[in-house]
Amino acid sequence: MRKRKIKGNTLPEFLKKYFWEVDFKEIDLRKHSTYILIRLMEYGDEKAVSWIKKHFTGEDIANVLFHFKGISPRTANYWALMLGIDINKVLCLQRYYLKTQRKHWNY
Repeated sequence: MRKRKIKGNTLPEFLKKYFWEVDFKEIDLRKHSTYILIRLMEYGDEKAVSWIKKHFTGEDIANVLFHFKGISPRTANYWALMLGIDINKVLCLQRYYLKTQRKHWNY
């Protein structure tokens, strides 16, 4: 994936539905790129995923997978497979994390 030049610091309007708890107009693409990427990786539809692929590199996505636990195992597995990343390197797929997650959500 190549990163395209981004015009401005704002997100397109069609992504507003993914940022329900914040003032959408205050989100800065450059300052909040990790937050934006995590949210769209987790909740985005096909259009949002397409937007991710146009505006972020595989390295950007891998960085999120390697350093952030706030992604569901299902989402992390999907992106690891899409990018050819060894799932043993994905933080939220580590055995310890999966065990602690089950303790919190005992259903």
